Amino acid sequence: MTDHELTAAEVARYIDFTLLKPEATHADVAALIAEAIELGTYSVCVSPSMLPVTVPLEADLKVAVVCGFPSGKHSSTVKAVEAAEAVKHGADEIDMVIDVGAAKEGDFAYVQSDIAAVRAAAPAPTVLKVIIESAALTDEEITAACTAAVAAGADFVKTSTGFHPAGGATEHAVALMRETVGSSVGVKASGGVRTIEQARAMIAAGATRLGVSGARALLAGAATGGESGY
Repeated sequence: MTDHELTAAEVARYIDFTLLKPEATHADVAALIAEAIELGTYSVCVSPSMLPVTVPLEADLKVAVVCGFPSGKHSSTVKAVEAAEAVKHGADEIDMVIDVGAAKEGDFAYVQSDIAAVRAAAPAPTVLKVIIESAALTDEEITAACTAAVAAGADFVKTSTGFHPAGGATEHAVALMRETVGSSVGVKASGGVRTIEQARAMIAAGATRLGVSGARALLAGAATGGESGY
Protein backbone atom coordinates (compact mmCIF):
# COMPACT_ATOMS: atom_id res chain seq x y z
CA MET A 1 0.00 0.00 0.00
CA THR A 2 3.06 2.27 0.30
CA ASP A 3 6.10 2.98 -1.86
CA HIS A 4 8.60 3.20 1.00
CA GLU A 5 9.34 1.39 4.22
CA LEU A 6 7.18 2.96 6.89
CA THR A 7 9.02 4.54 9.79
CA ALA A 8 8.14 3.76 13.39
CA ALA A 9 6.33 7.11 13.69
CA GLU A 10 4.30 6.33 10.57
CA VAL A 11 3.38 2.86 11.81
CA ALA A 12 2.34 4.35 15.16
CA ARG A 13 -0.43 6.29 13.42
CA TYR A 14 -2.00 2.99 12.32
CA ILE A 15 -2.11 1.59 15.87
CA ASP A 16 -5.04 1.15 18.22
CA PHE A 17 -3.02 0.63 21.41
CA THR A 18 -5.00 -2.09 23.13
CA LEU A 19 -5.57 -3.13 26.75
CA LEU A 20 -8.37 -5.67 27.12
CA LYS A 21 -7.05 -8.00 29.81
CA PRO A 22 -9.76 -8.87 32.36
CA GLU A 23 -7.48 -7.84 35.22
CA ALA A 24 -6.79 -4.36 33.80
CA THR A 25 -7.33 -1.54 36.28
CA HIS A 26 -8.16 2.13 35.83
CA ALA A 27 -4.54 2.90 36.72
CA ASP A 28 -3.42 0.57 33.92
CA VAL A 29 -5.64 2.42 31.46
CA ALA A 30 -4.32 5.80 32.59
CA ALA A 31 -0.79 4.50 32.00
CA LEU A 32 -1.84 3.18 28.58
CA ILE A 33 -3.15 6.60 27.59
CA ALA A 34 0.05 8.32 28.70
CA GLU A 35 2.15 5.81 26.77
CA ALA A 36 -0.06 6.12 23.69
CA ILE A 37 0.41 9.88 23.66
CA GLU A 38 4.16 9.46 24.07
CA LEU A 39 4.38 6.92 21.24
CA GLY A 40 1.99 8.78 18.93
CA THR A 41 -0.51 5.96 18.38
CA TYR A 42 -3.83 6.71 16.70
CA SER A 43 -5.99 5.52 19.58
CA VAL A 44 -6.33 3.44 22.69
CA CYS A 45 -8.75 0.50 22.75
CA VAL A 46 -10.20 -0.46 26.14
CA SER A 47 -13.06 -2.34 27.78
CA PRO A 48 -16.37 -0.52 28.32
CA SER A 49 -16.14 -0.69 32.11
CA MET A 50 -13.04 1.51 31.94
CA LEU A 51 -15.04 4.50 30.70
CA PRO A 52 -14.96 7.39 31.07
CA VAL A 53 -11.25 7.98 30.60
CA THR A 54 -9.29 11.20 30.72
CA VAL A 55 -7.43 12.24 27.58
CA PRO A 56 -5.70 15.64 27.60
CA LEU A 57 -7.53 18.11 25.38
CA GLU A 58 -4.39 18.82 23.37
CA ALA A 59 -3.69 15.13 22.71
CA ASP A 60 -4.31 13.73 19.23
CA LEU A 61 -5.70 10.44 20.55
CA LYS A 62 -8.99 8.65 19.91
CA VAL A 63 -10.73 6.29 22.33
CA ALA A 64 -12.01 2.95 20.99
CA VAL A 65 -14.16 0.59 23.07
CA VAL A 66 -15.08 -3.04 22.45
CA CYS A 67 -18.66 -4.27 22.24
CA GLY A 68 -20.02 -7.81 22.54
CA PHE A 69 -16.47 -8.79 23.42
CA PRO A 70 -14.90 -11.28 23.08
CA SER A 71 -17.46 -13.96 22.14
CA GLY A 72 -19.98 -11.95 20.12
CA LYS A 73 -22.69 -14.13 21.67
CA HIS A 74 -24.65 -11.23 23.12
CA SER A 75 -28.07 -10.33 21.76
CA SER A 76 -28.23 -7.47 19.29
CA THR A 77 -30.19 -5.45 21.85
CA VAL A 78 -27.46 -5.85 24.45
CA LYS A 79 -24.75 -4.94 21.94
CA ALA A 80 -26.69 -1.84 20.92
CA VAL A 81 -27.12 -0.69 24.51
CA GLU A 82 -23.45 -1.34 25.23
CA ALA A 83 -22.40 0.68 22.18
CA ALA A 84 -24.72 3.59 22.99
CA GLU A 85 -23.49 3.73 26.58
CA ALA A 86 -19.86 3.69 25.41
CA VAL A 87 -20.49 6.64 23.10
CA LYS A 88 -22.30 8.48 25.89
CA HIS A 89 -19.21 8.05 28.06
CA GLY A 90 -16.75 9.30 25.49
CA ALA A 91 -15.93 6.53 23.00
CA ASP A 92 -14.99 7.78 19.55
CA GLU A 93 -14.95 4.28 18.03
CA ILE A 94 -16.74 0.97 18.66
CA ASP A 95 -15.14 -2.41 17.92
CA MET A 96 -18.00 -4.92 17.91
CA VAL A 97 -17.81 -8.71 17.61
CA ILE A 98 -20.19 -10.52 15.28
CA ASP A 99 -21.93 -13.76 16.25
CA VAL A 100 -19.32 -16.02 14.69
CA GLY A 101 -21.65 -19.02 15.04
CA ALA A 102 -24.21 -17.27 12.87
CA ALA A 103 -21.52 -16.78 10.22
CA LYS A 104 -20.56 -20.46 10.45
CA GLU A 105 -24.24 -21.35 9.94
CA GLY A 106 -24.40 -19.14 6.88
CA ASP A 107 -26.95 -16.80 8.46
CA PHE A 108 -25.48 -13.61 7.12
CA ALA A 109 -28.85 -11.86 7.24
CA TYR A 110 -28.59 -12.13 11.02
CA VAL A 111 -24.96 -11.02 10.96
CA GLN A 112 -25.98 -7.94 8.99
CA SER A 113 -28.93 -7.12 11.26
CA ASP A 114 -26.74 -7.54 14.35
CA ILE A 115 -24.22 -5.04 12.96
CA ALA A 116 -27.01 -2.71 11.85
CA ALA A 117 -28.41 -2.62 15.39
CA VAL A 118 -25.07 -1.39 16.72
CA ARG A 119 -24.70 1.07 13.85
CA ALA A 120 -28.11 2.54 14.68
CA ALA A 121 -27.16 2.86 18.34
CA ALA A 122 -23.80 4.46 17.52
CA PRO A 123 -24.31 6.50 14.35
CA ALA A 124 -21.69 8.60 12.59
CA PRO A 125 -19.41 10.30 13.45
CA THR A 126 -18.72 7.33 15.74
CA VAL A 127 -16.47 4.89 13.86
CA LEU A 128 -17.80 1.32 13.80
CA LYS A 129 -15.35 -1.56 13.39
CA VAL A 130 -16.72 -5.08 12.94
CA ILE A 131 -14.65 -7.99 14.26
CA ILE A 132 -15.32 -11.10 12.16
CA GLU A 133 -12.81 -13.51 13.83
CA SER A 134 -11.28 -14.35 10.45
CA ALA A 135 -9.14 -17.25 11.67
CA ALA A 136 -12.33 -19.16 12.54
CA LEU A 137 -13.90 -18.59 9.10
CA THR A 138 -13.38 -19.95 5.61
CA ASP A 139 -12.51 -17.56 2.81
CA GLU A 140 -16.11 -17.68 1.63
CA GLU A 141 -17.36 -16.87 5.14
CA ILE A 142 -14.85 -14.03 5.47
CA THR A 143 -16.12 -12.54 2.21
CA ALA A 144 -19.76 -12.89 3.22
CA ALA A 145 -19.16 -11.43 6.69
CA CYS A 146 -17.35 -8.43 5.22
CA THR A 147 -20.13 -7.92 2.67
CA ALA A 148 -22.70 -7.96 5.50
CA ALA A 149 -20.64 -5.44 7.49
CA VAL A 150 -20.46 -3.03 4.56
CA ALA A 151 -24.19 -3.40 3.91
CA ALA A 152 -24.90 -2.61 7.57
CA GLY A 153 -22.88 0.60 7.45
CA ALA A 154 -19.61 -0.40 9.10
CA ASP A 155 -16.59 1.84 8.72
CA PHE A 156 -14.05 -0.97 9.22
CA VAL A 157 -13.85 -4.73 9.17
CA LYS A 158 -11.43 -6.23 11.69
CA THR A 159 -9.77 -9.62 11.69
CA SER A 160 -9.78 -10.77 15.28
CA THR A 161 -10.39 -10.24 18.98
CA GLY A 162 -6.99 -11.67 19.86
CA PHE A 163 -8.72 -14.03 22.27
CA HIS A 164 -9.90 -16.80 19.92
CA PRO A 165 -7.93 -20.07 19.95
CA ALA A 166 -8.05 -20.23 16.13
CA GLY A 167 -5.57 -17.36 16.02
CA GLY A 168 -5.30 -13.75 14.94
CA ALA A 169 -4.59 -11.75 11.83
CA THR A 170 -2.92 -13.12 8.70
CA GLU A 171 -1.78 -11.31 5.59
CA HIS A 172 -4.06 -13.58 3.55
CA ALA A 173 -7.15 -12.63 5.55
CA VAL A 174 -6.29 -8.93 5.44
CA ALA A 175 -5.81 -9.03 1.67
CA LEU A 176 -9.08 -10.90 1.18
CA MET A 177 -10.94 -8.47 3.42
CA ARG A 178 -9.47 -5.50 1.53
CA GLU A 179 -10.43 -7.06 -1.81
CA THR A 180 -13.98 -7.58 -0.53
CA VAL A 181 -14.67 -4.16 0.98
CA GLY A 182 -12.86 -2.06 -1.60
CA SER A 183 -11.17 1.23 -0.86
CA SER A 184 -13.96 3.03 1.00
CA VAL A 185 -14.01 0.82 4.13
CA GLY A 186 -11.10 0.32 6.52
CA VAL A 187 -9.45 -2.98 7.39
CA LYS A 188 -8.00 -3.55 10.86
CA ALA A 189 -5.47 -6.31 11.49
CA SER A 190 -5.55 -7.39 15.11
CA GLY A 191 -4.26 -10.36 17.09
CA GLY A 192 -0.64 -11.46 16.98
CA VAL A 193 0.82 -8.32 15.41
CA ARG A 194 3.98 -8.19 17.51
CA THR A 195 6.82 -6.91 15.34
CA ILE A 196 7.43 -3.91 13.13
CA GLU A 197 7.92 -6.31 10.21
CA GLN A 198 4.51 -7.89 10.81
CA ALA A 199 2.94 -4.46 11.08
CA ARG A 200 4.43 -3.33 7.78
CA ALA A 201 3.35 -6.58 6.12
CA MET A 202 -0.24 -6.15 7.31
CA ILE A 203 -0.30 -2.59 6.01
CA ALA A 204 1.13 -3.75 2.67
CA ALA A 205 -1.63 -6.37 2.50
CA GLY A 206 -4.29 -3.70 2.91
CA ALA A 207 -4.66 -2.89 6.60
CA THR A 208 -5.43 0.71 7.48
CA ARG A 209 -5.43 0.12 11.24
CA LEU A 210 -3.57 -2.26 13.56
CA GLY A 211 -4.62 -3.60 16.95
CA VAL A 212 -1.48 -3.86 19.07
CA SER A 213 -1.04 -4.54 22.78
CA GLY A 214 2.76 -4.17 22.85
CA ALA A 215 3.18 -0.92 20.95
CA ARG A 216 6.40 0.23 22.57
CA ALA A 217 8.27 -2.97 21.82
CA LEU A 218 6.83 -3.19 18.31
CA LEU A 219 7.84 0.37 17.45
CA ALA A 220 11.27 -0.06 19.05
CA GLY A 221 11.73 -3.01 16.70
CA ALA A 222 12.15 -0.56 13.85
CA ALA A 223 15.64 -0.09 15.25
CA THR A 224 16.24 -3.21 17.35
CA GLY A 225 14.21 -5.97 15.72
CA GLY A 226 12.61 -6.71 19.08
CA GLU A 227 9.25 -8.33 19.68
CA SER A 228 6.36 -7.73 22.03
CA GLY A 229 4.18 -10.41 23.53
CA TYR A 230 0.42 -10.44 23.17
